[in-house]
Amino acid sequence: MTARYLKGRFDSIAEGVGRTPLVRLRNVVAQVPGIEVYAKLECANPGGSVKDRAALRMMTDAMKDGRLCPSKVLIDSTSGNTGVAYSLFGAALGLKIQLVMPSNVSQARKDIAQAYGTEIIYSDPMEGSDGAIRLVREIVAKEPGRYFYPDQYSNPGNPLAHFDGTAPEILAAVGSKLTHFVAGLGTSGTMMGTARRLRQDAPHVKCVAIEPDEPMHGLEGLKHMASSLVPAIYDIGLPHEHRRVSTEDGWDMADRVVAEEGMHVGHSSGANIFAAARIADEVAARGERGCIVAIVCDRGDRYFAPMRWEKKYVW
Repeated sequence: MTARYLKGRFDSIAEGVGRTPLVRLRNVVAQVPGIEVYAKLECANPGGSVKDRAALRMMTDAMKDGRLCPSKVLIDSTSGNTGVAYSLFGAALGLKIQLVMPSNVSQARKDIAQAYGTEIIYSDPMEGSDGAIRLVREIVAKEPGRYFYPDQYSNPGNPLAHFDGTAPEILAAVGSKLTHFVAGLGTSGTMMGTARRLRQDAPHVKCVAIEPDEPMHGLEGLKHMASSLVPAIYDIGLPHEHRRVSTEDGWDMADRVVAEEGMHVGHSSGANIFAAARIADEVAARGERGCIVAIVCDRGDRYFAPMRWEKKYVW
């Protein structure tokens, strides 16, 4: 880890967000030794995921302009990681947090959020993240004065956290060598903010957006955009390319990364790395140079509880 990533002494846990390391992947892309593939370890954030950046930005922006204060309850829909981040920073900042999430999200994320004192309201598991969005809107509409609803799917602070943080960190680490950036689409904030900054400061970089290959999938946190409520912050034209990854490929790559690289990552991260490895193969086949950065959204220990996509996995 180079000096630019070292985190110092902080006055608050919130100051630990960002400046996450890039780690080069070697074994899962051993077939293309001349292509550099890096994992951007967003699991190194205090809350354990990439969502720490967006949650903190949305909360601090709202506190500055008075929309969020201790007398209001922050409520939002989430598949888990943003909820963990809200809960963490809510505890640190003395704020009340309520979350609406599908009842089938991983038990670990439910437990973590509740450990911070957060109240969870469960939505229909068959409706996925879209069902949680619809339910939180109903709750806020009934008592608008009680709540601050950041709406991570529409809040400009979500992509701005990556425009101001993630993209500059990547460029500081690998500079003009960077050829590809890979991230999955959920709220789409990570891709939107990072791609917008890379298009501005490094227009040669190709931004590749990843989503599941079918509506019913096991890549928790990612959206199959064609069948989902499309986030207001999403701009389909910002990524240079969209790729779809199967649940099996995402899960299998996550298994390979922990066994071969020593990094226990979540399944959406597995999907990002799977796509990055495919891109590395294609770049090598063309005889070109490549430096690819893929987002590692969170850790695999948030997925220990059995879910629908068990298949060959034994628990």
